[in-house]
Amino acid sequence: MIRAGFLSHDEGMLMDWLSLQRRYPVAPGMTARAARLLALQRVLDGTQYDILPYPFATERNPSGEYIPLSRRRPSVRTNLCRTVVDEAVSLLFGDTHWPLAVGARAATAEALNRFAVEAGLPALMMQAAIRGSVGSAALLVECFDNRLRIGLLDTAHLVPRWDNAGALVEVTERFVVTGEELAAHGYDIASPERETRFWWQRRWTRNGLLAFVPVPVGGEEAEVEDPSRSISHCFGFVPIVWIRNLGVSGSDDPEGECSFEKAIDTVIEADYLLSQAGRGLKYGSDPTLVLRTPDGVEGLARQGGAASALTLPPEGDAKLLEINGAAAGAVLAHYRELRQLVLEQLHGNRMHGDRLSAPQSGRAMELMCQPLIWMAGRMRSAYGEGGILPLYRMICQLSTIVPGGVTIGETMFSDLDPAGLSLHWPSWFTADEQELLPLARGLDVAISNGLLSRETASRLYASAAGIPDPASEWKKIVAAEAAERSSGEENGHGGGYRCATCTSC
Repeated sequence: MIRAGFLSHDEGMLMDWLSLQRRYPVAPGMTARAARLLALQRVLDGTQYDILPYPFATERNPSGEYIPLSRRRPSVRTNLCRTVVDEAVSLLFGDTHWPLAVGARAATAEALNRFAVEAGLPALMMQAAIRGSVGSAALLVECFDNRLRIGLLDTAHLVPRWDNAGALVEVTERFVVTGEELAAHGYDIASPERETRFWWQRRWTRNGLLAFVPVPVGGEEAEVEDPSRSISHCFGFVPIVWIRNLGVSGSDDPEGECSFEKAIDTVIEADYLLSQAGRGLKYGSDPTLVLRTPDGVEGLARQGGAASALTLPPEGDAKLLEINGAAAGAVLAHYRELRQLVLEQLHGNRMHGDRLSAPQSGRAMELMCQPLIWMAGRMRSAYGEGGILPLYRMICQLSTIVPGGVTIGETMFSDLDPAGLSLHWPSWFTADEQELLPLARGLDVAISNGLLSRETASRLYASAAGIPDPASEWKKIVAAEAAERSSGEENGHGGGYRCATCTSC
């Protein structure tokens, strides 16, 4: 049978996300929650098709049997899920979007902001928001020589437990390693067991870190603590900040909503559709050659495609099984609709940069990116109020527990007070010159009529102008006015300045 087209009825029956998940290996003893999170992690990393055994261009296996598309890896991977997540996270923490800590005590807020810079917290939280898009993220706080270190844990391997008040009681980490990996980390593993797979486990509690002896996968051995690798800290709390994705809190479920799971089926459809379109274009550039000869020989008559010259008897004939280009156009139109559907489902950015003919104002950019801003706004609640603030409060608590306090920069802090602690988020997009001038005039009118303090007006203007630290701008204003006042007093006249603490001068 000669197949002239590049789609057939049996190839149209492609897999969906549920059937693809069933192909992923699951270790004995792994929970369904862990298997689901690891599967979603594959989509985020763009490796969800690596489990399929054949490349897309391979139509037959070595035995000559036809390979259905459901067993082939698509040659085109749009990875739209990761694209939307990256765009939302960049709008959340990227560039000048990092929030500043403010509180009742200026010294505490200043120390925490300095810690964020020193510890590289913006980059870490961007990674936490990306990895946490599968449902959850976990930040581990460790203290070494009075200095704090923040790490990111893979929640697929974690099992948390909370009390009735919503505070963590314990977090257990458990995943599969080989005997070779254990031996590399100092475990006494005999040579015959180097290829054996083991469950490696540790547990954080309110009083310490418990390590357990690794047990072989599939075994039913009881947990045995390893005292040589266990640590006691006596913090009185579990040093882990658990973050549920997309603002879900107060639930017994350790995961929030996945940012992209609802669109995975559509992305799979788009990947295979574009792969088939590429296959059709390649076929159109080198169509199948059909020979008709008097001998009537069956099977493959000749290889080489349209570029090879033929010599046929007078009654022979040769034809090319060609297809027109209408199918390729229809495929691309269908893909554009699928892409729009994915972006609508995930609140992605549907703006095309090549369609912008002139620079846009900050307000115009907000309107064009409104769905993405809605998505990032929900993430502000999850990773700001549900992640950064609990982390800052934990740092304040550790400063009073760790002997000698915690070191931030070159200063030792032993009494950080989290009272009134909150986050000040910058504008989504920086205002341009045409927006800053009316804003400045409006703020000046508000100050003159006693509706707004100069400090608040300074913070608002600095935030709109894209200044990373609006609080520091107010400090500079106060310092400059103090210097000007001091200079005026030395010169014998006290005018020429405006008080920073009132609006009547």
